[in-house]
Amino acid sequence: MPTEAEVIEALRPVEDPELHRSIVDLGMVKGVAIDGPVVAVQVALTVPGCPLRAEIDKRVSDAVTGLDGIERADVDFTVMTDDERAKVREMVHGNPAATAGSQAAHGHAEGRHIRFADPDCPTRVLLVASGKGGVGKSSVTTNLAVALAQRGRSVAVVDADVWGFSIPRMLGVEQPPTVIDGMLVPPEVNGVRCISMGFFAEEETPVIWRGPMLHKALEQFLTDVYWDDPDFLLVDLPPGTGDISISLASFLPRAEVYVVTTPQPAAQRVAQRAGFMAEKVNLTVKGVIENMSWFTGDDGQRYELFGAGGGAELAQRLEVPLLGRVPLVPLLREGADEGRPIVLTEPDGEAARAFGSIAEEIDVNLAPTRRYHRELKLI
Repeated sequence: MPTEAEVIEALRPVEDPELHRSIVDLGMVKGVAIDGPVVAVQVALTVPGCPLRAEIDKRVSDAVTGLDGIERADVDFTVMTDDERAKVREMVHGNPAATAGSQAAHGHAEGRHIRFADPDCPTRVLLVASGKGGVGKSSVTTNLAVALAQRGRSVAVVDADVWGFSIPRMLGVEQPPTVIDGMLVPPEVNGVRCISMGFFAEEETPVIWRGPMLHKALEQFLTDVYWDDPDFLLVDLPPGTGDISISLASFLPRAEVYVVTTPQPAAQRVAQRAGFMAEKVNLTVKGVIENMSWFTGDDGQRYELFGAGGGAELAQRLEVPLLGRVPLVPLLREGADEGRPIVLTEPDGEAARAFGSIAEEIDVNLAPTRRYHRELKLI
């Protein structure tokens, strides 16, 4: 029969599904008792009412019953103390009381530190912008995020449109962030983590904030949230060139800007202002995405309902590539309303193929030549 130490080692590869760290290293395994072919394991959840309790139960049971001679695992749950939660937060996110020379905090109160601004941070930050509302920028952000996740990338989204927050609904998120000792752990669905004002304001409640409040909220989204260095962080910007865009330019100096437009000339002329704004604040515009490019009727004919050529003209004006043209598809709108991204519900459709192509272009052809390797340290 396996020993207690062998059971612990079998549990070491089991990760907390939110923090993506070993439950052994996090101190969640509180006890192991072996009684013949049955092993009892006590696991301390980070918070009461953990929404992923069933998943942790399954992972622990699968790991333990994989040992020779073990037929069943009985998993008993308890909850961490405040001190234990503080240790978990410090382990994965930093110490808010850290002083110079010790591990820097990634958030909390004073001296905020934005990890994504660090030169050694491997995350590519993609700011998805538009000059005006109504061009489908949020649905583009949602489906692009899922398409990148389908390529095996770890992906996160910040819904920076604090007035018109819609990303959680479009992604199909059904649970709020988990709070561990003041650290927010974003919910994850379809391989994408996200944070949004939608978690903190009622759907019908208007957010009436001036610049300083907006600045503070965005700072918290970038610092008090446990992001864990994803491959991509997509930021869904509000339309236009206001306070939020200016704040994010200062927070994320290495961000790449992608401008969404529709084909009509009027939309293209407004969208170019977002591109020129990026240049003014020293951000790099990397590409243009044209949405609602055409509608394919039942007769197989393409109808360019909003004109043609706007995306190509904008790309030429900004001197960047046109990354793709996304057709107008009813399922795209329906999926956004129902939390079912079209890249998942109709993967072989023309819209999903367009998003897949755009994701590949960003992931491969527009990847920076400089690579960041956390394991390489120069002394």
